[in-house]
Amino acid sequence: MSNIGTVLREEISRLSRKEVRSQVDPTKKVTAQHRRDIAALKRQVANLERQVTLLLRKNTSSRREVSPAATAKPVRFSAKGLQSQRSRLGLSAIDFGRLLGVSAQTIYNWEHEVACPRSEQLGKLAAIRGIGKREAGERLKQLLATSR
Repeated sequence: MSNIGTVLREEISRLSRKEVRSQVDPTKKVTAQHRRDIAALKRQVANLERQVTLLLRKNTSSRREVSPAATAKPVRFSAKGLQSQRSRLGLSAIDFGRLLGVSAQTIYNWEHEVACPRSEQLGKLAAIRGIGKREAGERLKQLLATSR
């Protein structure tokens, strides 16, 4: 025959296990759902990253095929050369920037080697290399006339 203390202890432990289970089970379910959601999001991110890399590959390969600049001789840039060209043309940084479609601050940064021109700007610089003072003045007049 069991002692009343043992029966009482067993009943208390049974009720406490039941109460703990009722508190923990919903948390386990929610945690499992969160883990499933996280795994699905990770799969989605990995899929999107694969798509981005594919698009980047396609984009760069199409640029290589279409761009004639890739087959052309690469354009070199030097800050001193830019300064001498601008002084040869007798242009201020503002006017020289207008010819290239950039700001005067950009011209200043290029001349002082704070920044380097991008590839499309290098193409514009190469196009301006062969012009003289008169042609530069005419182009500036045309740009100013079209901007008004």
